[in-house]
Amino acid sequence: MELDYRYPAISDLKSRARRRVPCYIWEYLDSANGTESAKTRAEAALDAVQLSPDILLGYVTAELSTEFLGHTYQAPFGIAPVGMSGAFWPDAEALLARTAVETQIPYCLSTVSATTPEDVAPHLGQQGWFQLYPSGDTEIRQDMLARVKAAGFHTLVLTVDVPALSWREREKRVQLKNPMALTPSIILQSALRPVWAFGQVQQPALRPRIFDKYADPSGTSGHDKHIGQTLRVVPDWEYLDILRREWDGSLIVKGVLDAAPVPRLIEAGADAIWVSNHGGRQFEAAPAPLDVLPAIRDAAGLDYPLICDGGVRSGTDVLRMMARGADFVMLGRAFHYGLAAAGAAGAAHVVRLLSQQMVLDMAQLGIARPSEAHTRLPA
Repeated sequence: MELDYRYPAISDLKSRARRRVPCYIWEYLDSANGTESAKTRAEAALDAVQLSPDILLGYVTAELSTEFLGHTYQAPFGIAPVGMSGAFWPDAEALLARTAVETQIPYCLSTVSATTPEDVAPHLGQQGWFQLYPSGDTEIRQDMLARVKAAGFHTLVLTVDVPALSWREREKRVQLKNPMALTPSIILQSALRPVWAFGQVQQPALRPRIFDKYADPSGTSGHDKHIGQTLRVVPDWEYLDILRREWDGSLIVKGVLDAAPVPRLIEAGADAIWVSNHGGRQFEAAPAPLDVLPAIRDAAGLDYPLICDGGVRSGTDVLRMMARGADFVMLGRAFHYGLAAAGAAGAAHVVRLLSQQMVLDMAQLGIARPSEAHTRLPA
């Protein structure tokens, strides 16, 4: 395939993406919190994991298909939620949903997406997960859950690691605000990226559209104030119990970096735990997800479903996470690099890159399934 030679690694897609989107949009997606040490630690933790090749096994046929939470996916990885994906590339949410259907991997839509669950539904197939930021309004929460279910999302992901908005210096340096202010600098940056800008002018105004239904009809509160009132609720154990009663599909708790609450999460009815430091965007001092993953696996037991993300740049990184205890791996930034670099074909190319790298690595390791990667950790 042509893209194999133009973009042989996710880093190549990243370089191309940076040249195709405005600076303020790039800073939104690529930045982390503080000095970004949490982000770099996640990558360094992956680099530190070594896997030992095996020899004289003959030809081993690699099989990537994976059963997870009652669904079969063609690879043990999926598309993680990214807020306001549509800001990074026009119609991103629909394009990513279609990619997920075509490649048979899960797609997780963020609560704060630039489109609604209903608009994504025609493109979703059976691949839909929905990431929920907790709402403090009971009626809004229940209505959102009903809408998500009706749109075809079968798995709910409760994010628990955003007790407050973080201070992201790179975003502030480029004057990125919420709601976005059309300053001369923002307008100039946009004009310098004509392909991106032309696509955006054909889309509705960027905002988290799931909340349009609940906006103050007087128009006096504004979307930003409304979101602040309804989303800045810090979930507690009672909230998790309520959500478990209200949602009859699979329920994942995302943002866990400590083994201590794991037994209680399982007892509360969480069907899976997602080990994540939010891409390093929330807390600079947070550990690398991969570093805490083994302790969380010990606390959860061998058969309990665990997801991990953070710093994944290749199929090799996916295998590294699985070797350390993950059953499934999610990526967010990588798929958006693909979109900005080459549109829908770029997002599909990310799946191809990861899959091909995994198959070739598994040949080196002499394993038939990704779940066997732990057997190749050095003694």
